[in-house]
Amino acid sequence: MATKHIYIIRHGETDFNKKGYVQGNSIDSNLNDLGKEQANAFFEKYKHISFDKIYTSSLKRTHQSALPFINTGIPFESHAGLNEISWGEKEGRPLTDQDNLNHAKLLSEWNNGNYDYKLDDAESPNEVADRQNKTMQHILSNTDEKNVLIVTHGRAMKILVSLLMKEPLKNMDQYEHSNLALYHLAYNNGKFRIIQGNDTRHLAHITKKEHALKSNIINH
Repeated sequence: MATKHIYIIRHGETDFNKKGYVQGNSIDSNLNDLGKEQANAFFEKYKHISFDKIYTSSLKRTHQSALPFINTGIPFESHAGLNEISWGEKEGRPLTDQDNLNHAKLLSEWNNGNYDYKLDDAESPNEVADRQNKTMQHILSNTDEKNVLIVTHGRAMKILVSLLMKEPLKNMDQYEHSNLALYHLAYNNGKFRIIQGNDTRHLAHITKKEHALKSNIINH
C-alpha cells in the first residue's frame, strides 16, 4: 500500500488570536495581515508539494490560510468536522477570572480521563473526536490522494493528532501548536507516524521581523 502524506496546519493569526480571545466554533473570523503573511510564507515553503486535495474546516480563517494553494487550482473541500471545539458562551470576548477557573476545572477533568466533560453550551473532546473521525474516514477513503493538506484549529489539532496517533486524549497537550504550525504525518498500513511536529521554520523570518518591530517600539 502506498504511503499517504497528511499535512495538518493550524490557521494563521486573527485579531481574536492577537487579543487573546477564544474563537472556538461560533466566531467566523478573518485572518489579519500577519495571518495572511504566515499563510503566504507556508505556501512559499511548501508549494513544491503536489497536493491532491485540500481539506479545511467550514470557518473562513482556515480557507483563507489555504488560499494561496487553492488559487493555483488545487481542489478543496470544507468540512465542519474539522472545526474548532466549541467553548460555549465565552467565545469572542475578554476572559474573566471565572472563565479561568472554569477552564482549569475543564483541563483537570480531561487530564483525569473524563473526555465527556464540557462547559455549558460547549463540546467535549469525545464529541470533537467523533466528528473528526468521520471526516478522516472520508479523507482516507480517497486512496488516489497521496498528498493532502488539512487546515484546522488549535485545540482541534491537538485532538486530531492524538486521534491519529491513538494516544489517550489526556495526553493531547503534548502536541503543541501555534498559528500556521505544521504537523506532517505519513499513513501506511493503517498506522500514522509523525515526520514533522509543530514545525514553524517557514515562519522564522516573520518571527524575527516581529521581534525587531517590538524591540524598536520599546526602545523608542
